[in-house]
Amino acid sequence: MTKKRASKPRRKTWAADFIRKYMPTREEMAANKYLAPIGHRFLNPELWRFTRRSVPRGVALGLFSAFIIPLGQIFLAAFLALPARANVPLAALVTFVTNPFTIAFWAVVANRVGTFMLQIDRATTGMASEQLESGQWQWVIDAFQVAGVTVVGFFVLAVVSSAAGYLLSSAIWRVIIARRRAKRLKRMEARLDQRLNAN
Repeated sequence: MTKKRASKPRRKTWAADFIRKYMPTREEMAANKYLAPIGHRFLNPELWRFTRRSVPRGVALGLFSAFIIPLGQIFLAAFLALPARANVPLAALVTFVTNPFTIAFWAVVANRVGTFMLQIDRATTGMASEQLESGQWQWVIDAFQVAGVTVVGFFVLAVVSSAAGYLLSSAIWRVIIARRRAKRLKRMEARLDQRLNAN
């Protein structure tokens, strides 16, 4: 008796296998009630392909969404991926950099980054801060002191990480493509040598 093949064929890379296993399909994204108004647009195959343009865009949007909104970031990443023509499953997967297990760590990092940025800003806006500390703006300052520093830090992390992620993923993608082309050329040369030797 012959063995039955697995129902889900393996992809060329482990990353594609992981994404295919744990991320929702096009049909599931289209049927999601939170994405109902734009759900049909997720059926576009172009948004699910791994290309030199869609991959860096997906990484950048995923990182931006992960830090700008630590909760519900998957839906934001998917929404932003539509007009940007980014890879939807990759954008959604990257958002897991912030999750219930890592959010405390990133909150501390964001707080320190925000504190550093506000120290720079305070040194250049002394007169403005004196005016804000009096009168009707006091409640704004009080609210900002409670969570504002961390919010500023998350915003900085969102911008910086998305830019760095775009550049890094672009570089990695070029290396992967270059290696694939080199292997393909070697196989072609080997086949050509075999044919020449056979003749």
